[in-house]
Amino acid sequence: MESLTIGQVARRAGVGVETVRFYERRGLIQEPPRRESGYRQFSADVVDQLRFIKRAQELGFSLREVRELMSLRVTPGCNCDRVLRRTEAKIEDVKARIRVLRRMRGILETLAKACRERGTTTACPILAALGSKGGG
Repeated sequence: MESLTIGQVARRAGVGVETVRFYERRGLIQEPPRRESGYRQFSADVVDQLRFIKRAQELGFSLREVRELMSLRVTPGCNCDRVLRRTEAKIEDVKARIRVLRRMRGILETLAKACRERGTTTACPILAALGSKGGG
């Protein structure tokens, strides 16, 4: 079995060394054994785990959700339906975020248009909207 340093693992996975340490502290990857010198001895499998974590996060899964997915990934006999339910929930979450972002874009576009028609910051509709209790 190939033994890798933390730097080698980080490079192969496309993450920083601190990211590897962070995931280790969070329990997403196991703490590897150490050599007599004190250096960590990572297996090549950790690279795949880190890539999995990174890709799942890019798709919007939280670290808690990533941990659950990783657990399902290694659970013998686990049914794909469990993964599908989590993915469908994530899809609904993304749709909700998109609705919020579209609303934010609309408000910002309205404020930007109104601001182009003003001259000084004392009459700036953007600053006024940010300072109001309703916020837009």
